[in-house]
Amino acid sequence: MGEVIKQIDDLIWGPAMLALLLGTGCYLMIKLRFLPLRNLKAALFYAAGGGRAEESKNKRAKEATAGISSFSSLMTELAATIGTGNIVGVAAAMVLGGPGALFWMMLSSLAGMATKLVESMLAVKYRSRNRSGEYVGGPMYTMQNAFPIRGLGSVLGMLFSLFAVCASFGMGNMTQSNSIAAAVKTAFGVDEAKTGLIVAIAAILAVLGGIRTISRVTQVVVPLMGIFYMAGAMTVILFHAENVPAGIAGIFVSAFCPEAVSGGIFGSVTVSALESVRWGVSRGVFSNEAGLGAAGISAAAADTDDYIKQGYISMTGVFLDTIVICSVTGLALAASGVLSLTDTGGEPLTGTDLTIAAFSTTFGDLGAYFICVCITLFAFATIVAWAYQGEKAFEFLMKKQKYCIYYRFFYGLVSFVGAVCALEAVWDFSDICNALMAVPNLICVLALSGEACRELGSSDFGKKS
Repeated sequence: MGEVIKQIDDLIWGPAMLALLLGTGCYLMIKLRFLPLRNLKAALFYAAGGGRAEESKNKRAKEATAGISSFSSLMTELAATIGTGNIVGVAAAMVLGGPGALFWMMLSSLAGMATKLVESMLAVKYRSRNRSGEYVGGPMYTMQNAFPIRGLGSVLGMLFSLFAVCASFGMGNMTQSNSIAAAVKTAFGVDEAKTGLIVAIAAILAVLGGIRTISRVTQVVVPLMGIFYMAGAMTVILFHAENVPAGIAGIFVSAFCPEAVSGGIFGSVTVSALESVRWGVSRGVFSNEAGLGAAGISAAAADTDDYIKQGYISMTGVFLDTIVICSVTGLALAASGVLSLTDTGGEPLTGTDLTIAAFSTTFGDLGAYFICVCITLFAFATIVAWAYQGEKAFEFLMKKQKYCIYYRFFYGLVSFVGAVCALEAVWDFSDICNALMAVPNLICVLALSGEACRELGSSDFGKKS
């Protein structure tokens, strides 16, 4: 079964999928005249809480709120994206696709900023309310309420929701619990089944309170865990400062000619340039979710009427997740020289073991414990945040909110399954779900790109900040 899943994964993530993701992002960036980059400073200002006094004033003017704050919405998005993709995913990409995969991760994320801006803006603009009065939105509601061909829009919405539910079990859950179990076993020798049981129970308890409980947790945990990890990764880079220039140069050269950097701090590189692009883009998408549309579900929960500003705030998640955190992880791996290490069987180290090896070059035995703590925090936050995104997709499919309680319990149980499964099969399954979810979302984004780009182009966002 694992081999079948791998073959399907390789087929789906071929040149056509890469072209669709990168092409959509590049097309939107050009059509928007590089507004995502020009307004990045203003977007980061609002994402960090700038203008919160005005937001609070507007909220007090309302009789009741139907969502969460814009900041809480972003933290929930970041909790869903800042996970094992930033640690284990980067390590896997730089082994399977060579060090140049990091370059393609960065490039795809720049294009992804435009995609995330448009898909999140549309998700907020075309959201609805459920019977409890809560805001519910995402690509499935955009497709249902705004797609030019209504009947086709409803079909695409159902397909997206189905794939999003599957992705919540894969990318949002199984890969995360698998990484937690692997890290805990490496650091403390605890059996994967025991760790999986604890994660499953904790996940069920955490998601029972819905989006308000989840957002209260994420707006505290996400900033703290991000700062904690970045401090450790920067320490590793500074400790190996003499290797940083060679590491940066090797990453750029390997992006186009992988075999040219074989030897030295990079070890033996046997991949092709296409494989470098494939793994860089797929792991970049896994990390920041640009083009998948799932972030729009969290963005739509924000208690704001300014869908353009919320789109920009959501866009900063790509910058923070990939351009900042993933690039620091990749540079730490390159500079520390661990990409040349192999295990006892002669196979290159990858995933959690590779990242632990990098941090151990600086922190010694404490490196394993440091990475274990980071992976556990990152991954569990992702599990909790993706529970909301998957639940809203499930609610769209079922048309009734009362069935969501069953999804929450089943979602928790899947955490146990992920912890005891083979790592490669779990990641391949997640890649397949990502691609299937991206296709209907990108079709919708492209169909509505004219309307979205006109509104964004005429907006005064960034001119007064």
